[in-house]
Amino acid sequence: MDSLRNIFAIRELRDRLLFTFAILAVYRVGGHITIPGINVGALAELANQVASSNLFGLYDMFSGYNLSQMTVFALGVMPYISASIILQLLTVVWPYLERLSKEGELGRRKITQYTRYGTIILSVIQAMAIAVFLENAGQAGGYAIVENPGWGFRLMTVLTLTTGSVLVMWLGEQITERGIGNGMSLLIYAGIVSGLPRAVFATLTQMQTGEIGPLALVALVALMIAVVGAVVFVERGQRRVTVQYARRMVGRRMYGGASTHIPLKVNTGGVMPVIFASSILAFPQTMKPMFDPGGMLENSWVSGAIEQLSMGYPLYNLLYVALIIFFAYFYTAIIFKPDDVAENMRKYGGFVPGIRPGKRTAEYIDGILARITAAGAVYLAIIALLPEVLMTGFRVEPIPFIGPQLDAVLPQFITQGLNVQFYFGGTSLLIIVGVAMDTVQQIESQMIMRHYDGFMKKTRIRGRRG
Repeated sequence: MDSLRNIFAIRELRDRLLFTFAILAVYRVGGHITIPGINVGALAELANQVASSNLFGLYDMFSGYNLSQMTVFALGVMPYISASIILQLLTVVWPYLERLSKEGELGRRKITQYTRYGTIILSVIQAMAIAVFLENAGQAGGYAIVENPGWGFRLMTVLTLTTGSVLVMWLGEQITERGIGNGMSLLIYAGIVSGLPRAVFATLTQMQTGEIGPLALVALVALMIAVVGAVVFVERGQRRVTVQYARRMVGRRMYGGASTHIPLKVNTGGVMPVIFASSILAFPQTMKPMFDPGGMLENSWVSGAIEQLSMGYPLYNLLYVALIIFFAYFYTAIIFKPDDVAENMRKYGGFVPGIRPGKRTAEYIDGILARITAAGAVYLAIIALLPEVLMTGFRVEPIPFIGPQLDAVLPQFITQGLNVQFYFGGTSLLIIVGVAMDTVQQIESQMIMRHYDGFMKKTRIRGRRG
């Protein structure tokens, strides 16, 4: 309580928090304004038919469940995130962007401007795809979702959704500059948290109807607490590489001789590997109704292959884990470069004790990073697969040769799940816990800088007013 009072005792920090809350309120208000030309009742029926395992469900979660309601903020922050990821990947292979990334503040501004342009282009493409999808899905399922189909509806949808996406991007940048930081992450956080009360009521309804017993609910709450604790423990985990700086004389003064460390996070890639893996596996399920509205491929081998890529099937789980591990290494290699770290250490007279500077230091850091990334990738795979056990279970029957025998032997809660719709694991939990920890850390640094006590008193130096 003292820390909370200290937050509002600092005028600048109080103003930043109030400004952030005001921007989040604007974002939530926009989530209740539906785009023109949509039949809300028919859209709700279609949203109930769409499985949460496809890309629609993933995008709906990131947009704060605006996509299923087709509001002006239906695209959310996904176009901006996609444009940022594309530019990060291009920075590795395009020398021009690589030079910009090393030019300091001016280079970052240019990259940010390119990201904005990319956001607009992706928003136009995604908005057009959504308009076509709504028309085709309405015709195939018998839903009168679009009142007046045609190019008029498509152009209006593109204009409305693109404008909403640009406004969301602007709101996120305002939180980053004038709020408490992490604007885009806080918008995603607010969208996911807004759906938690609905999920809690759905779970309580299942308990009242007898679908979930009291013991199962207690076990679910205990599992939630254990998973949150595990996420906090791993996200804060790091491997510290000791770095020693040699002493040197500059004039009459002695500089250097200090000892510091390089913190290597266990989960360097964050939630991005899970997002990449989910998007790739959900792509076939999402594209099928768009390119096959009449169901002509229902009995073909293509339909069987797409079915094997559904949530809970062995092939889906195997590819999901493999893609998470692959993207964990891939994304870590993009955002952390041991060669650059070793070169900067060598320029300033730093070295790892027992390791020669330069190439050997880079190899040493790269070896440590590879080992801890393996642990982080396995952790991500476990957290990502956890909600599938609760919702759909592991369908072992499609496994060749031994599938039917395993299905007859294994308990029903393993093969069919617990029928729990409370999505507390996977991508949503990683984002909620990660953003909450980053926000608390930023508030902590602001309070410590102004000589106030923070939240983490056991791990921080107490302020002078303590």
